[in-house]
Amino acid sequence: MPTPSDSQLMATTANLMVLSRAYRGAADKALVDYGLSQATAWPVILAGRLGDGVRQGALAEALGVEGPSLVRVLDQLVAAGLMERREDPHDRRARTLHLTEAGHALRAQVEDVLVELRRRIFNGISESDLEACLRVFDAMKVSLGRSGAGAQEDARP
Repeated sequence: MPTPSDSQLMATTANLMVLSRAYRGAADKALVDYGLSQATAWPVILAGRLGDGVRQGALAEALGVEGPSLVRVLDQLVAAGLMERREDPHDRRARTLHLTEAGHALRAQVEDVLVELRRRIFNGISESDLEACLRVFDAMKVSLGRSGAGAQEDARP
């Protein structure tokens, strides 16, 4: 199997950055009617996926951000009545996060919106092409993990 050229590698990483920004923009546009941006939607989505009582630190890790940078967003979600912070019964220093009834309802709506967005984005891409892409991403995550750069699990929407 031939090794990719440096220009192919550069084009791939450049495209990853461009596509990441474009996806965030498309998600923001799709979520505007819900009063959310991707920055506020992802914590709601992941808190629901990770389960009731997830610790703030675990949510930050799943989002690929530092804990302190998540605090302001969580403050907004708590103020909006979408999430509650509670003292962890096993560790009084830690806080757990719980979606409210409104948070669960909004999460379900947002998940549906993002399913439709992904279907539009990936329209015309074959399953085999997508599987090949995912294999490349998996290999990149392994390489990034080895280099110390870190690679998050598949927590992001």
